[in-house]
Amino acid sequence: MKKIPALQTLQLITLERQGLVQATPFGTGKKAVLTAMERLGYIQIDTLSVVERAHHHTLWTRIPDFQTNYLEELVEERKVFEYWFHAASYLPMQDFRYALPQMLHVKQNDSHYYNADKKVMEYVVDTIRTEGPKMARDFESKKNKAGSWWNWKPAKLALERLFMQGDLMISGRSGMQKTYDLTEKVLPSSINTTVPTPFEFAEYLVKTSLRAYGFATLKQITHLRKGDTLKKNVNLVLQSLLEKGEIQKISIEGLSYVFIQNDLLEKSDEITGSGVRLLSPFDNSIIHRDRVKQVFDFDFRLECYVPKEKRQYGYFCLPILFGNTFIGRVDCKAHRKDKKFELIHLHIENTDIIPELWIPSFTDAVKRFAVFNGCESLLLTQVSPPKLKSLINKALSH
Repeated sequence: MKKIPALQTLQLITLERQGLVQATPFGTGKKAVLTAMERLGYIQIDTLSVVERAHHHTLWTRIPDFQTNYLEELVEERKVFEYWFHAASYLPMQDFRYALPQMLHVKQNDSHYYNADKKVMEYVVDTIRTEGPKMARDFESKKNKAGSWWNWKPAKLALERLFMQGDLMISGRSGMQKTYDLTEKVLPSSINTTVPTPFEFAEYLVKTSLRAYGFATLKQITHLRKGDTLKKNVNLVLQSLLEKGEIQKISIEGLSYVFIQNDLLEKSDEITGSGVRLLSPFDNSIIHRDRVKQVFDFDFRLECYVPKEKRQYGYFCLPILFGNTFIGRVDCKAHRKDKKFELIHLHIENTDIIPELWIPSFTDAVKRFAVFNGCESLLLTQVSPPKLKSLINKALSH
């Protein structure tokens, strides 16, 4: 008889895999960033800066001594590269070949997203080949030339198309400004550039998902990826792992079938939850909203794209994880000029947990996050339920 894990066991397994249980699950320093990325598979890049940007926030959550320059240095050292996973992401350079199918698809097909002029693309490549790496803004000086067709907007579109189809790579950044160079000058010669077969690509998705989450459904493995061929190959990979006894297929009430690694089930009794974590809205652990709802009974949606009058919680809410329970969310803003970190509205939704159990850990997490955002003071504006405000303010003042 197969052991059917309780929902709490699944919660702890996936949090352990995500690096949200131990204090330093991936070690410390720059080396830990690469270790974390190899476990998680990718780190999503986001330009919103209400608080520290998502890619930095996600890594800081797992690496206490994380510094924002670590990512830039790893790109410059060619250990990490930028491309598209389900969104713009940093990925381990060792996984470069698995980006090739999408690069080829872009190259071989027209797309209204990257409908660049071929002459402009040729000009951009020739310019970079002759003059070296370029940012989009480096083409601005050309735009006022009489008769120029290579002004900034067409050049920017050409850069994006060339990047998406693999002719250019991002060799570095200055803030959020990307620097492009020829792929042949960025990609290390030791990297395998063999295009994976459809089965190999499916195997990569399955193993990446299981390594990062411990268990997954077919829908999660193929998240935002279309095609019956892919689903067929993912099923073949899963069937092979089942036959080898490396995974189990289990059913939990209220959930679809999940595929879970056997070795994690065996070790699950050793996993215990930790204190409070303030997660980025783009954190790997919550990016599958359906999964979070099913496994943790937490309904999370980012509302910054929702009209203000229709927002339920706030513009940029951070999920609050306490142990293996999402106890609420907090709408935050770093007022960097004033060095003030504002908790605009703290929503505590799980009121079954005694406040004295989570408040000390919450205030510690908030204080550390404020420092990470370059802020020196804290402001708690609103709390729901209101009766908690005085308790939290008291803890924050200590």
